[in-house]
Amino acid sequence: MLRLVSSCNLEIFSFPFDVQNCSFTFGSYMHTIRDVRLGPALTFEEMSGNSKRYLEASGEWELVDILGETSILTFGIDQWDIITIWVIIKRRPVLYVVNLLIPSSFLMLIDIMSFYLPPHSVDRASFKMTLILGYTVFLLIMNDLLPSTANGTPIIGIYFSVCLALMVISLLETVIITNVLHHSSMKSKEVPNWVRVVVLKHIANLICYKWPEDVQPPSEPQEDKPQSSNSNSESWNIQPAIQTPATHPNTNEGAASMPELKQICQYLGDLRAHLISLQKENELTDQWCQVGYVLDFLLFRVYLLLISCYAMVIICMWCVWISQT
Repeated sequence: MLRLVSSCNLEIFSFPFDVQNCSFTFGSYMHTIRDVRLGPALTFEEMSGNSKRYLEASGEWELVDILGETSILTFGIDQWDIITIWVIIKRRPVLYVVNLLIPSSFLMLIDIMSFYLPPHSVDRASFKMTLILGYTVFLLIMNDLLPSTANGTPIIGIYFSVCLALMVISLLETVIITNVLHHSSMKSKEVPNWVRVVVLKHIANLICYKWPEDVQPPSEPQEDKPQSSNSNSESWNIQPAIQTPATHPNTNEGAASMPELKQICQYLGDLRAHLISLQKENELTDQWCQVGYVLDFLLFRVYLLLISCYAMVIICMWCVWISQT
């Protein structure tokens, strides 16, 4: 009785759903068929059945089948008996699915749902940074579970790397939206005309952006200036209308109340100018907020498109691998 220990060259590209086919060749190195004849004591079907019963509850691997054939190796005038056995085993993937794939899918789902956080009132960037940090710790744990071999990189490692790259892209999108919304706090900076035309008009129509009930779609940028000039002309026409009673020769009370009326007109003019400036600041703030919301809506759709394309590629690769096996 001999116990032989051999090694198998593992192909881990489809880890943890890999199926390995290990071949073993037995033969006499020195004795030809004139000296030693080799043959299996049992048929290969009996070997497979006995081995399946023996390895029924053996750890990570599951025996699929044992195949074999006998042949004669001819070299010159000498011949040798050769027995070749193929042992087909597959990995039990439940441990890796539970510990690797499901947590990664949950983290990606949380990253997608984070786009529903209001970007103007919640620090979404901090949340995504925490999420990326947690995913990095998850990748460190994953390295201990992946098999170490020089035959190549398993597809699951590429999957995790792309997931991390998608999270970084999501963080960059959040940085862009935060930068746009920061302009809403800059009271003096107006929205450029090309931004209003491209973002608030064309992109909003392209992505079917639903405007809030209290916000109307932006009009043409040139319509704001004539309105402000008309309002200024109206404010300057207040004083002549009030000064007309003071010019009447028979009214002494009108002349006495003239300084008070001028002061009241000045106060009203300052109040009106202040209200107009506050209204303009609120309009600028609302416009920058709407630009940020439209871009956030657009980038979220682009992010979903990237994830969908990535999922389709993974599914296609999986189907091709299944058909080949």
